[in-house]
Amino acid sequence: MKKGKFLGSLGVVSAAALTLVACGKSSNTSNEGAKTASKFPIETKTKTAKQGGTLRVAEETDTPFTGIFNDELQMSQPDADVSSPGQESLFDTDDHYKINDKGPATLKLDRKAKTATITIKKGVRWSDGKQVTAKDIEYAYEIIANKATKSQRYASQFNIINGMKEYHEGKAKTISGIEMPDGENGRVAVLHCQELKPGMYYSGNGYIWENAAPYHYLKDIPFSKLEASDQIRKRPLYFGPYKVQKINRGQSVTWVPNKYYWRGKPKLDKIIYQVISPNSASQAIKSHKFDIARVINNQWKQVKGTSDVTFVAQVPLAYNYMGFKVGKWDAKKSKNVMNPKAKMNNKSLRQAMAYAMNTDAVYKHYTDGLSFQVPTLIPAQFGDYFDKNAKGYTYNIKKANQLLDKAGYKKKGKWRTTPDGKPLTINFMAKSGQAINQPIAQNFIQQWNKIGLNVKLVGGRLTEFNSFYDKVQHDDPKVDVFLAGWTLSTEPSQEQMYSEGTMSNYSRFVTPENTKLIKDMDSQKAFDHKYRVDKFHEWQKYMNDEAYVIPTYNEYQIDAVNSKITGYSLKPSKLNNGHQLWYQVAFAK
Repeated sequence: MKKGKFLGSLGVVSAAALTLVACGKSSNTSNEGAKTASKFPIETKTKTAKQGGTLRVAEETDTPFTGIFNDELQMSQPDADVSSPGQESLFDTDDHYKINDKGPATLKLDRKAKTATITIKKGVRWSDGKQVTAKDIEYAYEIIANKATKSQRYASQFNIINGMKEYHEGKAKTISGIEMPDGENGRVAVLHCQELKPGMYYSGNGYIWENAAPYHYLKDIPFSKLEASDQIRKRPLYFGPYKVQKINRGQSVTWVPNKYYWRGKPKLDKIIYQVISPNSASQAIKSHKFDIARVINNQWKQVKGTSDVTFVAQVPLAYNYMGFKVGKWDAKKSKNVMNPKAKMNNKSLRQAMAYAMNTDAVYKHYTDGLSFQVPTLIPAQFGDYFDKNAKGYTYNIKKANQLLDKAGYKKKGKWRTTPDGKPLTINFMAKSGQAINQPIAQNFIQQWNKIGLNVKLVGGRLTEFNSFYDKVQHDDPKVDVFLAGWTLSTEPSQEQMYSEGTMSNYSRFVTPENTKLIKDMDSQKAFDHKYRVDKFHEWQKYMNDEAYVIPTYNEYQIDAVNSKITGYSLKPSKLNNGHQLWYQVAFAK
């Protein structure tokens, strides 16, 4: 499974995400930036590569990265970014995310036998020279499923593998459904499943984990101490093209070639990922301090004329959203439990807040048109699965007021009360990051004030990235509404995001209808493409109506790349876990 990771370099959340917006209607907003970005290439020109050189990459975040160098435990985008030179998925894909045989391992599915067989290629080795084994595949599942690790990757989807649920609940010491026919040191792992799913042919399906963990290196560490261990934090092992030379905690990571890399020696001598503040990104690009840096979209006008730079762009598989807290995660039962009496558990209140937001105008205003409102939780990149007829929540103050009036939220002076006449204060949390985040958050608060809702920022200010997700994940009772975002898995199944049994369902909503639709999307009937498409469209309509999670915006993602670089690409077939496959990248002769 290639996970959803929450976003964060910009503000609210999301892969490259922004935080949000703030002006009035601003209908005359320029779309010049989007027109320009849509013409940029998705990769650098192919040139003859030379051996050597140090590549400097900017990691734009206003907070230190947490430094969890293990895919089974890692959840934040900055951690995923700085890990990428070493991290490599088991499978390569084509440009439609279909798994092929070109990667470190192959996948064979047998619907009749209900098995998924993963075979690691000979010569795929950890950076200490040890062959990647079947046990390394099983061990990754154990890290995710063992409650002592507190991994947030576990979702009920994994229960499709026989024995996974029993292991997760502590009723079994091993996962019975993972067979290693040639033993732990062999290269074959067979997953015995209750059934196979239509998405399993594609990367990011959420049922098959697409990474391995070095059992020989980590086995002596108790699961409860794994995340804090030096082997994860200071001296991680990977089988990708580069290995860690040095970690400057929270600030930078230096990578050097993994001499055991299975595809051959990578071209670069070093890759250095360095944290810089988003607010100084444009100056860093203009002064050529980095070879690769993400353009902060509200700074586009400042950097667009920079010389000796190739701008590479795409619309990422991501979205930002507003979530309403309506329950809690029950760790003992590994499921979300909804609270019918939760403050935000009133559909009219949620819909009214969505209609009061001037989302499209505000984001375009701050990013020269490089951001745009999205109508549903399924991005357009998913083709047929995206419901192109979905309207989403467009700005409509009149409708917002009508919804609140009808639902009994009466005005008592300036502010509305709850339907039973009690004072109503809504606690709203948004992330810090870029300079524009504050005015954007204030903009939305003003919009909600216009319809009589007393909305206040949690703690009276924007929340730092790591603290933000700590509060979201642990259901801080002070948070009613939050702005966040996801970089998405490359297969559209929603089980890992919004089901009853996934920690990633941060709103904590659980309804019989949602559960049924998510199961239908991945059912045996869903091997029929039309049936699956219909279920995805039904789900989008349902989610928009219920408004537990309101999609807000996506944006063009533009990278400023040194014009001497070759091999940098954002094509799906040339990415790995959503990141650059760094062995391809080099300086040109």
